[in-house]
Amino acid sequence: MHIDIPQSRCRFAIAQGDITPPTDIYHRMWGAAKHDRATGIHQPLRATVTALAPAEGDERQFIIALDHCVMGRQEMDHLLADVSAGTGISRTDLIVVFSHTHAAGLMGLERGDLPGGNLIAPYLDDLAVRVVELAREARDHLQIATLVYGTGRCNLAAHRDFWDEENELWACGYNPGTPADDTVLVGRAHAEDGTLLATIVNYACHPTTLAWGNTLISPDYPGAMRDTIEAATGAPCLFLQGASGELGPVEGFVSDPEVAERNGRQLAYAALSALEALPAAGTRFAYHGPVVSGATLGEWKYTDFPAAHAEANAQWQLHREAIELPIRPGTPTPEQVTAELAEWETKDTPEARAMVERKRRLLHRLSQLPPGDVFPLETIVLKIGGAVWVIVQGEPYSILQTALRERFPGTPIIVAPIASHWGASYLPPRALYDKGIYQESIAVTAPGSLETVIETIGKKIESLSK
Repeated sequence: MHIDIPQSRCRFAIAQGDITPPTDIYHRMWGAAKHDRATGIHQPLRATVTALAPAEGDERQFIIALDHCVMGRQEMDHLLADVSAGTGISRTDLIVVFSHTHAAGLMGLERGDLPGGNLIAPYLDDLAVRVVELAREARDHLQIATLVYGTGRCNLAAHRDFWDEENELWACGYNPGTPADDTVLVGRAHAEDGTLLATIVNYACHPTTLAWGNTLISPDYPGAMRDTIEAATGAPCLFLQGASGELGPVEGFVSDPEVAERNGRQLAYAALSALEALPAAGTRFAYHGPVVSGATLGEWKYTDFPAAHAEANAQWQLHREAIELPIRPGTPTPEQVTAELAEWETKDTPEARAMVERKRRLLHRLSQLPPGDVFPLETIVLKIGGAVWVIVQGEPYSILQTALRERFPGTPIIVAPIASHWGASYLPPRALYDKGIYQESIAVTAPGSLETVIETIGKKIESLSK
């Protein structure tokens, strides 16, 4: 007799700002790239700070979304320490997630001796100052809001584990033979007076439209996606990258910015369609009975939620946990990789340049591993009324989100991985280990880790739903 659209009632605030680096900063993100410094700006990079808090109570969760690919542990520690000190917000209440654009540059302090690398440290200092300003703004403008959720579909993302039969190897590129998760989870946040405060788009697809041939700083497709949605709605758009370990755009690895903009508009139109279908906040779609006409018609109308239902939408349950995952046996030592790096540096070929980049990145990953044989994976599960927000460190395959959504049908589950520092690397399914696929070849946790994460988070959602 009625349909209840999932909603959350909480305190909410959002603040956005420009975090575009200097034009000539170190930019090389790809092993195949021939440049080191950026040569210009395609579109500005953005930081978005979203604050969530219960309608009543002291708990808070600040989500700092950055238009960067990843950040190392050292850089992450400095950023969070500065933000906490500059705002009075506990570090526990702060989490950083990334749009994961591969065209923003690689902002690692270990690259300070490379061309343009001298600009990285000052840029990271400026970034912290900007995020402090935005976090203060979000902190000071928390207000009661209702979030309404919906789902759309978009075929921008494609599976990217492709078996190259001719060369007998796995290539990280478009695989037309395997379906990809096309879920677009959207939300609208409304103030008490109905004002639209923000839209939310959660979609899983690597922002790898622009690749080794691109020399411009860019947010990749999320930039055009946000611009399109904001032009249509007049409100800020929060983009949260989904679990996209094996997903990338059908048309990717190009150097033409227009392709990135077209990919962004494709996702924006799909999200706007889903957003337009959402009802007003605080309402349900209910049957009102028959109407005798040329035929006997059934009348449905949107009506206000009953009080008990509105109270249920305001229930707040926040759980933070470090899931202990075994580090992969056979992980090389820094000494081994340093020796391999030195050998590649003696060669002057395009392949050697790419392999030097691989070894540098491997050394960086190894430097972020904790002592011992366990990696503590940061996770957050936040249930607000009829929806669940899941924030996870590392780059899991999309089965993380598809499995959770299948287990809890009817419950919107926002899944935002690539959180915190990148020490966890990829989280592929157990069956893909030792296949030679790129993502599993650089995974730092043992087979079965992703399955452990899915089961642990699933059990937590189940316990919070009782």
